[in-house]
Amino acid sequence: MEKKNKKNSYSAANIQVLEGLAPVRKRPGMYIGGTGIEGLHHLIWEVVDNAMDEALIGECNDIKIELLPDNEVRISDNGRGIPVDIHKQTKKSALETIMTTLHAGGKFENEGYKISGGLHGVGVSVVNALSIWTKAEVRLNGKLYMQEYKQGKPVKPVKAIGKATGRGTTISFKPDPEIFDMIEFSWNTILSRLRQQAYLTKGVKIKIEDSRGDKKNQYSFFFEGGILAYVDYLNRGKDVRGNKTFFVEKIISESSVSVAIAVRYNSGYKEHIMSFANNIFTPDGGTHMVGFRTALTRIINDYGRKTNFLKDKDANFTSDDLREGLTAVISIKLPQPQFEGQTKSKLGNPEIKSIVSGIMGEAFKEYLEENPNDAKAVFEKISLAARARIAARAARDSVIRKGALEGMALPGKLSDCSCKSPAESEVYIVEGDSAGGSAKQGRNRKFQAILPLRGKLLNVERSRLDKIVASDTLKPIIIALGAGIGENFNIEKLRYHRVIIMADADVDGAHIRTLLLTLFYRYFPEMIEKGYLYIAQPPLYKIQYGKQVVHVYTDAEKEIEIKKIRVKNKDANIAIQRYKGLGEMNATELWETTMDPEHRIMLQVSIEDAEEADKVVETLMGPEVGPRKRFIQTHAKSVKNLDI
Repeated sequence: MEKKNKKNSYSAANIQVLEGLAPVRKRPGMYIGGTGIEGLHHLIWEVVDNAMDEALIGECNDIKIELLPDNEVRISDNGRGIPVDIHKQTKKSALETIMTTLHAGGKFENEGYKISGGLHGVGVSVVNALSIWTKAEVRLNGKLYMQEYKQGKPVKPVKAIGKATGRGTTISFKPDPEIFDMIEFSWNTILSRLRQQAYLTKGVKIKIEDSRGDKKNQYSFFFEGGILAYVDYLNRGKDVRGNKTFFVEKIISESSVSVAIAVRYNSGYKEHIMSFANNIFTPDGGTHMVGFRTALTRIINDYGRKTNFLKDKDANFTSDDLREGLTAVISIKLPQPQFEGQTKSKLGNPEIKSIVSGIMGEAFKEYLEENPNDAKAVFEKISLAARARIAARAARDSVIRKGALEGMALPGKLSDCSCKSPAESEVYIVEGDSAGGSAKQGRNRKFQAILPLRGKLLNVERSRLDKIVASDTLKPIIIALGAGIGENFNIEKLRYHRVIIMADADVDGAHIRTLLLTLFYRYFPEMIEKGYLYIAQPPLYKIQYGKQVVHVYTDAEKEIEIKKIRVKNKDANIAIQRYKGLGEMNATELWETTMDPEHRIMLQVSIEDAEEADKVVETLMGPEVGPRKRFIQTHAKSVKNLDI
């Protein structure tokens, strides 16, 4: 990574204007990915990314994010400060140009930034356009400069309002409710993202404060170990393989590209790879991910043949074999990143594939040769995965035939709907025969299918794919969905776009929901990402007063309803029935309270924080007892409606 050469090289001359800001409020999804919760948080990411870009070139080591009352956000850094001198093209202050003009920034050419996450000014101008108000404050040359904006338009020109020590930029904003569906920032989501950023940039302190409501939260991150420490964090509580985490960091001076990779295997069955380009998380991977996988597969197979871990010279481990239990972080920094879309989910620079592959291949080969015990642990894990893959394929081929996937051999337990359009169809996965019977009688046969569960559910967190596809309880679910599982999963073949888990409102029902959620999270994550998975909410109580019947879903609702009745008639004879199971409801009750689209309550399952979700699933459903016990002890007091 190349640091700055000239102290005063960053000025208005570095700011290049490409086009106006007008389209942003009209089509915000083009710039922040949508107007839901993800798009809302993207406002914070855009401003923080600008501060991190200052850190990447060694100009910033302190960043602060504050969540304030009334949905306000303030983000400060001690970077160089946005220039305030007059821009020769716009004839306005560079600060105003950056804040109010789309594609105005110091990162189109290399003088301002050698390495950056994106386009300085694209992000902050979009934040400005999508906020009720924004305020920019710049500490520069001993003065404090300020400008305020309303929905992206400046209120007054930039002016110095006083003296200032040090340097840096502070951006404050309040998201516009006319743009966003709901304005509620998630502390955990912000914490997770900023923890990532601290791991990716050594020596930078990131502080987060939340002063909303009665509870005050604050957190600070500072990691000297970088992504090496990040991989250890991701493997926390897991049974790791070998004694040493693989790590390589190298800078290609002629192209100013730096590559850092850390790898460690654990005893689990799933992979966890995080890839970044200029500190921007790339969930869809890209050329850096392809280069990493190519090198990993090549070196493992070459070393395996050389050391007789692979007995057959013509045999190869597949990329799937290498993924089981793999935890890795890939972080590259490059001068001209080519991302797919403004949300930067995938890197497209073609030259990066060979650079990453070369660095990873050379270093990983050396790691295996210099650490034979670690190499043995890795190959034992991969060999076990290869044998399981062969067994799983045989089991899967015997269970999920072509006809089954196309609906010609659906399980006998399934009462299917008549509708053939997946977008209009839904399936209830129902606990127990009695509840299944009521659901079948009460459903709308046109678009509602019923699949009752029979037998003990398998904990997929502790089982490989061969056991899952052979399970008498899980096999009907896989076949009924029709999209396959594992390497042959195809969401386009999914037969229902609403898959609804319906279980009793007791401990056993909660256990069944947890086991099913683990199945979908581990083997059908795309269904969750697309919003196809739901949890039905059957009522907890039936309250009867005379001829009036009311169903309520929580203890709090029950108390409120009883008070309402007592106000009308203090001596009322109120009958309260606590539903212990779905089977206690007749078909009409089940339809009216839990299955009728006009009145039912359903929870859509989503993954707000994949990293945290992975850790919680591993803790609760994995083989280690200690972490699970500590989790239960920590959160026991916060459990509501516990039914023992």
